[in-house]
Amino acid sequence: MPEPHPPHSPHSLTAGPVAGPPARPADEPAARPADAPTHEPVDEPVDGPLAGLVVVSLEQAVAAPFATRQLADLGARVIKIERPGTGDLARGYDRTVRGMSSHFVWLNRGKESVQLDVRSPEGNRRLHALVDRADVLVQNLAPGAAARLGIDSAQLAPDHPGLITCDISGYGSTGPHRDRKAYDLLVQAEAGLLSITGTPQTPSKVGLSIADICAGTYAYSGILTALLERTRTGLGTRLEISMLEALGEWMGYAEYFTRYGGAAPARAGASHATIAPYGPFPTNDGQSVMLGLQNAHEWVAFCETVLRRPRLAEDPRFLGNADRVAHRDELDAVVRETTLGLSTADLVDRLDEARVAHARQRTMSEFSEHAQLLARGRWASFDSPVGELRGLIPPVTVPGRRPARLRPVPALGEHTASVLAWLDAPLEPSPEGRSSCPLN
Repeated sequence: MPEPHPPHSPHSLTAGPVAGPPARPADEPAARPADAPTHEPVDEPVDGPLAGLVVVSLEQAVAAPFATRQLADLGARVIKIERPGTGDLARGYDRTVRGMSSHFVWLNRGKESVQLDVRSPEGNRRLHALVDRADVLVQNLAPGAAARLGIDSAQLAPDHPGLITCDISGYGSTGPHRDRKAYDLLVQAEAGLLSITGTPQTPSKVGLSIADICAGTYAYSGILTALLERTRTGLGTRLEISMLEALGEWMGYAEYFTRYGGAAPARAGASHATIAPYGPFPTNDGQSVMLGLQNAHEWVAFCETVLRRPRLAEDPRFLGNADRVAHRDELDAVVRETTLGLSTADLVDRLDEARVAHARQRTMSEFSEHAQLLARGRWASFDSPVGELRGLIPPVTVPGRRPARLRPVPALGEHTASVLAWLDAPLEPSPEGRSSCPLN
């Protein structure tokens, strides 16, 4: 989890010129053709079920930005408050996207970036003015930082009864771990995930920021639930999500297995601790095919059509899944003997004929060109400070709402002037004659 905003001088409210990405290496091609559109703030109305909703977010890293990017994808106006000069620390994680961070590009499409020194008197006044116009306030600052800024949910509730606040932390606002720093790997360790992930010899972390992502997922669904509830009650809600508790929910099967079974699921690498055969098997052309058998019918079909050893289905060592798991090494050796005698294409043909679940063990580059994603038109372009990029469209498909183009990634402070001007402008009345300010 990130630290609270560091102190800045009061005049750093807008932090001068907009900061761009690191310089592109001399041998890297230009980011965009000369006739490509320039990166400008999007002024046209945004479509989507959350259009008109204002979300103010003091966010860094992954968890909160993941949640608010989902809201932006649904049309919400997400105003991202960033540190003057440096911005979200995720901007500096790497330089792999033509000088920009892959994490930042992934998590911040469709947002407005505002540089604000929230600790200075003027910056804090502007922050509170933004909260006054917000429907949702999201923050994943260090413990106690929101209260010091005057934006703790308890402080805001009396004057903002319709405001939805969402606080994301590592361990929650109470308890012995409340003040601990919480980075993704540390939470994976605390939740027991490392103890069941990896090989028998080596515990391993998950290759993605899974604790952050699951916390962001619950923040997103919690905000949508609170918005729905507000339509009935007119009142906002305080949401609190901890990374440990969010990841703990995803650890439910393993916790029940251990609590009531007496032993934790064994680390099994790319195989499955409680299902066999399940995992990667090599072919004679140097590739691997992932197999996954879930029931007795598939096991019989696998023996008859793939292994071409129908009597193996009746072998007492392999009759049921529990038997196969108990004799995994013997079973894997039998399966590997067959797969090593086949090309990947031949093995896949047999698996298709038997209707047994399987998958290619693809690289990330192969995933980017996956035939299924291409056939379904799941990629779209979007603009950024380093030119046009390509990304996956949101995974929920709604008829008639497939975006032809995704919303842009903001440069640091790109929208500071326009957002502050919006704050200074009088509120526009709605068609019904009411102020356009949300119910907070």
